[in-house]
Amino acid sequence: MSREFADAEPFRHLVVDNFLEPAFCQSLIDEFPSFESGNFLNERGEPGRKSTQPDISKLGAAYQRFDSLMRDRSFLELMSKVTGIPGLLYDPDYVGGGTHESLDGGDLDLHIDFNYHPKRQWHRRLNLIVFLNTEWQAAWGGCLELHKDAWNPQPASTRKVVPVANRAVVFETTEASWHGFTRVTLPEEKQGISRRSLAVYFYTRERPAAETSSPHATVYVPPALPPHLCAGHTLTDEDVATLEGLIGRRDTQLKFLYGRERKFSTLIAGITGSPSFRLGRMLTAPARWLRGKKAD
Repeated sequence: MSREFADAEPFRHLVVDNFLEPAFCQSLIDEFPSFESGNFLNERGEPGRKSTQPDISKLGAAYQRFDSLMRDRSFLELMSKVTGIPGLLYDPDYVGGGTHESLDGGDLDLHIDFNYHPKRQWHRRLNLIVFLNTEWQAAWGGCLELHKDAWNPQPASTRKVVPVANRAVVFETTEASWHGFTRVTLPEEKQGISRRSLAVYFYTRERPAAETSSPHATVYVPPALPPHLCAGHTLTDEDVATLEGLIGRRDTQLKFLYGRERKFSTLIAGITGSPSFRLGRMLTAPARWLRGKKAD
């Protein structure tokens, strides 16, 4: 499996069927929390068709058992052996993880994940997703997609994974591990089901310098225009609805980024305006002046 993981495209990953003992997987399916009991906010913090439950240790016996398995030292060592990433740590805070449920119409834009644990400052290294759908067809959408380039997605450099029960996907999180899932479009007779999965994340205290980047939050790329919307095409009502939806998503994303920028600016202003920062600038002024003279 280590060779399969290392050689996978478009980036290092592994797809494992029958990941769990069948009866154990079924118990996770049986104990999956109701949509109403979770947090129905999407990744931009707005009400959506997705519900999450981060703390899996509180979801019942099966989820407590899964939680214990993920943090077990022998399992972490096995994951390190398969992926070649030493010193893996399980996230005890479940940041961004847990159960994920998406209803008909739900999707997840291509994105790269935040790269540092917000509390512990560990490096994020691996995602593990276990699908919990007793029935699913690729035609229903909701397939996990791994992409090489989110701005120029090409079928030849894309891995698509149908989210069937007891199928697990393990993939490395880097500045190029773009992933998401396509819109769920269930047929009329299947409206009673949903796309369900369980996700956990792994970290390390250190990371090779060549793979290390400045801290950032999750970065999303909204989908491109459908290929049939080109010059000469006569817009239908459905096309107009598609365009309005895409523009609305971009507007929401811009508002989200603007809000995040304001928070960062306030934080920076608080740091640079503090007495200790001003004192530090004053004490280091001679050294900075000398460096400037040497540069001249």
